[in-house]
Amino acid sequence: MPITPATATHSTSEGTADAIFLELVDEKGVTIGTAEKLAAHQPPGQLHRAFSVFLFDEHGRLLLQQRALGKYHSPGVWSNTCCGHPYPGEAPFAAAARRTFEELGVSPSLLAEAGTVRYNHPDPASGLVEQEFNHLFVGMVQAPLAPDPAEVEATVFVTAAELAERHARDTFSSWFMTVLDAARPAVRELTGPSAGW
Repeated sequence: MPITPATATHSTSEGTADAIFLELVDEKGVTIGTAEKLAAHQPPGQLHRAFSVFLFDEHGRLLLQQRALGKYHSPGVWSNTCCGHPYPGEAPFAAAARRTFEELGVSPSLLAEAGTVRYNHPDPASGLVEQEFNHLFVGMVQAPLAPDPAEVEATVFVTAAELAERHARDTFSSWFMTVLDAARPAVRELTGPSAGW
């Protein structure tokens, strides 16, 4: 799930800028190499490591984010709390916590692994392909949000019923239901039966 512009770079310890690379993996999630981020999403797509985060408040409501309108991939669509790619060699858990803070300005008060899911989702609007081995995380958020406007257009907390209504009305990311359905057992364990997930 792309999380920064295609031309984005990150600084090394020497202060120089490098292209962002992703970990390529096999069908079992074993690292087999790296690829530049945009190249990995060109059709037919290269299978790479990703993560998806689902954070809930104390009432069992899911935090959704609307992706910033300036993103090159899936701009303006609604999706789960946070998603992205670990840097090569970065643990998915560490990447999930890092990107949640970078995008939303908040650190989860609880974050737990919730399994993995493998999918292939072409995006007709951009022509890019999500060919991903996705690590899922669920958790809690209790601090006020401070979203980065370059990453996040809007946020909202929703109940399961409100999500169903919003999903029928608004445009969501192509991967959203796949990752949510895969995470549901952990979501139910976290939020309890009364939350309706």
